[in-house]
Amino acid sequence: MDFILNALSYILPILGAIMLLVFVHELGHFLFAKLFKMRVERFSIGFPPKIVGKQIGETEYVLGATPLGGYVKIAGMVDESMDTGYAESEPQPWEFRAKPVWQRIVVITAGVIFNMILAAIVFIALKDVYGERFIPPIGGVIVADSSLAYDIGLRTGDRLLAINGKEMSTFTGLEGLQEMLRDEPLKLTVVRGRDTLTFEGPRDIMTQLSRSGGTFGIAFDPPVVGATVEGSPAEAIGLLPGDRLLAINGEPIRFWRDMTEKIQAAGGEPFTLRWERPDSLADRPPPPGAQWVGSGTNGRVYEAVVTPRKEGDRYVLGVYQITRFIDYDFDEAVVAGLKDTWLNTKIIVTSLKRVFFGSESIRENLGGPIRVAVLTRDAAANGAYAFWNIVAVLSITLAIINILPIPALDGGHLVFLLYEGITRREPSLKVRMVTQQIGMLLLLALMTFLIFNDLLRL
Repeated sequence: MDFILNALSYILPILGAIMLLVFVHELGHFLFAKLFKMRVERFSIGFPPKIVGKQIGETEYVLGATPLGGYVKIAGMVDESMDTGYAESEPQPWEFRAKPVWQRIVVITAGVIFNMILAAIVFIALKDVYGERFIPPIGGVIVADSSLAYDIGLRTGDRLLAINGKEMSTFTGLEGLQEMLRDEPLKLTVVRGRDTLTFEGPRDIMTQLSRSGGTFGIAFDPPVVGATVEGSPAEAIGLLPGDRLLAINGEPIRFWRDMTEKIQAAGGEPFTLRWERPDSLADRPPPPGAQWVGSGTNGRVYEAVVTPRKEGDRYVLGVYQITRFIDYDFDEAVVAGLKDTWLNTKIIVTSLKRVFFGSESIRENLGGPIRVAVLTRDAAANGAYAFWNIVAVLSITLAIINILPIPALDGGHLVFLLYEGITRREPSLKVRMVTQQIGMLLLLALMTFLIFNDLLRL
């Protein structure tokens, strides 16, 4: 029973995601074919064998047993079915081949467009419902041992200035990842003590990231107060949002985790807390029970003796770490969602380009259905936000892959249509059939490779 439940936890999320993505993609082809008065003979989600089907009007709507794609069969078009029975007759007004080239181009590209629209809608909805929360890049970074960042040369305490010469507002965002992939090699500029240093990343950074579990290995953890709890020891000594914690009993605090560790080590005994109040809060009254001990880098420095409060088996000061929260109204969510769509598209295109030109390992960076299932299942386990985010990313990926100029994909059909539009001459049916068959074999070989590669990586 446990095995069945575990299997279902993988199968159900990926099935739901794939069916949604395929449905939206094929819906694009279907709606524009109908708009241009083309006869749609079949609308299939999944490939044969057929589980269930229903004829409505001229179209049979089918659910297939192989949930790795779908297709819309349009009369008079060379497609996955390899049906050429129409070739011996004159083109009919309802057939794909009888329509103007521009209409056929719209029908072929509509699936890709609909996938991009779906991704944009999801990103916009996520921004509108959840907003955006992140720890601001204040002060030095924490660098994990045995991470890619550590191997490059970064160390805990370094202050990140720029990636590839561009100052970053938040390193953990999509902009940071895009900047990391933009240039070869990656260049990171940091401040260490009084020195400004530049480190270069590996040329195969995607491969290295894949081997390290997808994480670069740095995080921001500033010891800056974001809020205080009402009635807490922190409120009693007058701590305010924006205050930077400097030391406990004279021992310096570099990161938020240092503060929490030192409070636990005090074992509930009173300790001396030192903090810096930035000049931006200079108009606020001096904290009660604290004494001014001098000037710091960005403001006045105070000290106070404080006794932590016990909650369960831990001692707490009653402070929350600084975070930034952006609550978008709908218009702002639209702009932010479209920006995320564009950034994800650039990242995926850049990644594929690096793999294609040999900068990155194909085996390490391309995933098949098993890899997608694992990622989707993990995202679903982390809640609605993570699940819908991966759905949007997969929708963009599906759109980009389908528009590649590979026979049997939308991009392959598009190449023939562009040729016809330019030369005013349709490629022969024999040429289209041969390329369609070659494309199908290539895709089958690629899928086989990806599935075996997924199994090896697991």
